[in-house]
Amino acid sequence: MIHVIASIQIKQGQVSRFLEIFTSNMPAVLKEKGCIEYVPTVDVPTDLPPQEKNDHVVTVIEKWNSLGDLTAHMSAPHMLAYKEKTKTLVERTSVKILKQV
Repeated sequence: MIHVIASIQIKQGQVSRFLEIFTSNMPAVLKEKGCIEYVPTVDVPTDLPPQEKNDHVVTVIEKWNSLGDLTAHMSAPHMLAYKEKTKTLVERTSVKILKQV
């Protein structure tokens, strides 16, 4: 199983619009071969250290059956359309691709 943690820095004032586009794309992603989980999350305000809070970051939690399934996901037509729709809303993205040990 492959785990993905994608941190997406959204331009100021654009988080709601980004989440609209993201959630409208979710049903297509969840139907993809090998997709187990695909969900956007935002920081929960707490006083627990060492949490770093950022109101402009959406963290996507993903689980895939295989690296091949994840690779296919990246070039799926609905993902290419999603990237085009969100490109002016996103400042940067960082991705961790992990496997359970």
